[in-house]
Amino acid sequence: MYQYKYVKATLGGLFTAANHHEIIDKHAKEGWRLVQVLPVAYTGHGKPTDYEIIFEKRMDN
Repeated sequence: MYQYKYVKATLGGLFTAANHHEIIDKHAKEGWRLVQVLPVAYTGHGKPTDYEIIFEKRMDN
């Protein structure tokens, strides 16, 4: 069985930096495996702005 974790991330903007590398690295060190990245918010022009990063970890029984 697997446990899943959903983490919000942004691409950054004019005054903010993207944070996805730090999020992925942090969770990988904790034993989480990256499953998928899904866009969850868009600009008026259809460009994704926010993402949900999905991680999984095998649960020990």
